[in-house]
Amino acid sequence: MKRYLPFILIIVVLLAIVGIFAFTLRKGNSGGDLGPGLTNSNQPTQTAGNTAAPTQAPTSTAGLTKPNVKVSSPVVVEEYGDYQCPPCGQLYPELKEIEHEYGNQVQIVFHHFPLAKMHKNAMAAAHAAEAARNQNKFWEMHDRLYRNQKEWADLDDPRPVFMSYARQLNLNLDQFKQDMESNQIDQRISADIQRGASLGVTGTPTIFLDTHMLRYEATNADGLRRGINVLLERKAGT
Repeated sequence: MKRYLPFILIIVVLLAIVGIFAFTLRKGNSGGDLGPGLTNSNQPTQTAGNTAAPTQAPTSTAGLTKPNVKVSSPVVVEEYGDYQCPPCGQLYPELKEIEHEYGNQVQIVFHHFPLAKMHKNAMAAAHAAEAARNQNKFWEMHDRLYRNQKEWADLDDPRPVFMSYARQLNLNLDQFKQDMESNQIDQRISADIQRGASLGVTGTPTIFLDTHMLRYEATNADGLRRGINVLLERKAGT
């Protein structure tokens, strides 16, 4: 038995080395896993693409329960949207629900990405939202535009409807009308479009969670919650 002892020790050592190597490799590969739907890049590749309705998520509820964690900074949910885009209109109430559900754990940011060649009134709607921003009512106008999308989307001239929204919000109508046509607002919208294009955005809705693009097939209520939960848990662990 003593004669075979050196060989046994060599085999044990070799097996230990192989085990350590395999564990290290597995750990290294899993470090970039951001969960279903998220791309692992600060300059993500485009996977959203067009204005077709988002694909339904799997029926499994795993990972959908909001984690009970405390984080020092919220998950930033950035949408590149078009007010006339039907899938954006469908996603709007889901984002509002998530904002209500997660509270200060998320921060919702909207960027204009009107697809003017496809949606004739999308640019005018973006101008209406920005004109309302000049009177500190951006989100109120944003909500009305999405909630009432079918009311103005097919009109030859939607501006009278937008003026009625401004009136409901008690805005200064003369200023609102003037701002709707201003070059300054046009430049703001153009800046959003250029920024989105530089990140690979080509269609709406496109969502980023903390700079990670959400894949288009996951751009729905379940996909958003899964992605947010993954990032909240990561923030809590750092």
